[in-house]
Amino acid sequence: MEFEHIPVLFHETIESLAVQPDGRYIDGTAGGGGHSGAILKQLTGTGRLLSIDRDPDAIAACRERFADNPHSILRQGNFSDMLTLAEEEKMLPVNGVLLDLGVSSHQLDDAERGFSYHQDAPLDMRMSQSGPSAADLVNTLPWQQLAEILSRYGEERFAARIAQNIVREREKQPIQTTCQLAQLVKDSIPAAARRRPGHHPARKTFQALRIAVNGELDALQAGLTAAFDALEPGGRLCVITFQSLEDRIVKHQMAEWCKGCTCPPDFPVCVCGKKPRAELLYHKGLTPNEAELAKNPRSRSARLRVCTKLPESKKSAL
Repeated sequence: MEFEHIPVLFHETIESLAVQPDGRYIDGTAGGGGHSGAILKQLTGTGRLLSIDRDPDAIAACRERFADNPHSILRQGNFSDMLTLAEEEKMLPVNGVLLDLGVSSHQLDDAERGFSYHQDAPLDMRMSQSGPSAADLVNTLPWQQLAEILSRYGEERFAARIAQNIVREREKQPIQTTCQLAQLVKDSIPAAARRRPGHHPARKTFQALRIAVNGELDALQAGLTAAFDALEPGGRLCVITFQSLEDRIVKHQMAEWCKGCTCPPDFPVCVCGKKPRAELLYHKGLTPNEAELAKNPRSRSARLRVCTKLPESKKSAL
């Protein structure tokens, strides 16, 4: 099975993970196995990699690709459940966790998956290929709820107008295809906004629906907590984000882990006893260089953030 995915910030991510040959690792978003393959190449002896993906096509592709690799373990599921999956495989604690967020090249390029507004296909967008689809949302939700989704997850300025037009259109006929929705969104946006260079009028709407269909932001918050809990002291968490909403969640969560004393600055000594639980490897994260941008334009919004879990401080005797 072909499952193409071009990993962004590939070398930077693998280098940041600092793979130990006999270590234990989790790739929470296996995709086509690009990152997993690079990790597996460095594992020897008792080293193991648990590769997780919610997309059955991705798991099937990785199973075929890594069939003869004794260090590979594959599980279909959401990375937010990685603690349970890793415990079942007797993998805890681990030396590193990798999350490559967003939608894969395979999912975008396979028209039938319904992620892209460039090709006409059923309006689907389900990464797991199960549960309610994007068509279910646009054809059943009230306009107020649709507008909230477009505004919150797509940061769409014209969310209310688009949502109201969706409801009007579906009263005439169901909205079933990607191009049908993309044209409706385009017609709902003022001409001046449609002419903005480099931005398809439907981009934010499709992003918002995809996030809502797959529960991506809720899964991300739960997945970050699970990943950090899975790490042993000194282990690293590497997260690649592709849009501002998810990057904001990752940035704030890592900052919270890195936060130390919270006592007022005028206190002569610390009385809260709070110690940092992690430290950042890169203060502002890493972004693709010009060479990668030229080779893979889809990487333009990517950012890699990495933190290292610190040993827990000894509890105070007080």
